[in-house]
Amino acid sequence: MRISMVNDCAYVGETILKYLPQDLETVHVRRGRNLLDKTFGLAYRILRARGDIYHVHYLLQDCYLTLKLGKKPVIGHAHGSDLRRSLNHPVWGRVVRHNLRECDKVLVSTPDILSVATAFSDDAEYFPNPVDTERFHPEPFRARDDKLRVFLACDSNWEVKGVDKAIRALGKLKNDVEASIIGYGKDFSRSLRLARSLSLEMSVLPVTSHRNMREYYWNADLVIGSIGVGGLGMVVLEAIACGRPTITYVSSNYREYADFPLKDIKTADGIASTAAMNLHNLWKAEYEYFCKHHEPRQTLKRLCEIYASLY
Repeated sequence: MRISMVNDCAYVGETILKYLPQDLETVHVRRGRNLLDKTFGLAYRILRARGDIYHVHYLLQDCYLTLKLGKKPVIGHAHGSDLRRSLNHPVWGRVVRHNLRECDKVLVSTPDILSVATAFSDDAEYFPNPVDTERFHPEPFRARDDKLRVFLACDSNWEVKGVDKAIRALGKLKNDVEASIIGYGKDFSRSLRLARSLSLEMSVLPVTSHRNMREYYWNADLVIGSIGVGGLGMVVLEAIACGRPTITYVSSNYREYADFPLKDIKTADGIASTAAMNLHNLWKAEYEYFCKHHEPRQTLKRLCEIYASLY
């Protein structure tokens, strides 16, 4: 069986290809961000691709072109914004709905978008994101002074990621923490102004490669992820894989997260009180969940079953 992986999102496709059984042939059809690469260049590469299964990330033009070029069978893999935002777009919405109806199988990376997918595709299912555990793995904590080193790991987008809530929480703990944040996101300047208004000193880290993100995780004692969507984002999963306790908003409304140890933390007070917990015990519980649901060899057992059913 030959798997043609089209596009990627958060390195999920790359990780899948890395950990698939060796007896499967694979090819990765990648694209860049320029206009030509997203249109004619992409269409040409998809047309040339040969596979028994076409696994396409994001239900936008990549998936649409794969279907229109007659490639079969197609797995459409939704990763969030394609169903949260693009579905309601006056132009892109038509593309997303077409893809949902026409794909032979639809996978979603977070449970909050599962009900959206099943409205168009009855057998759509939640597929937990695998994490590359060779790249992201536990390391001992680094020497520090008495202050807790806290890394705000998601981009500064207040509406979607809730970074302002995390900063307000750290403002309550400003004498006991050393905070750091990556310098990107549409609300980054607002984040710095908010930290200054709370007298919270916050180091700004440069944007780095995906591989080097692990150095940021390893240098922290606690990682704070998104306090917005209610699901487990990749930065949180990677931080847990790196041996660091995390605080993020995980909604108890989703049965897929029933055994995640920390749920419904979505206020500044909730974040601050959680940061005062026994963080080692928190990480052990989070890591147990991670190994059960997001360790790549575990997740790919189900994916290989899906591939076999379509072959």
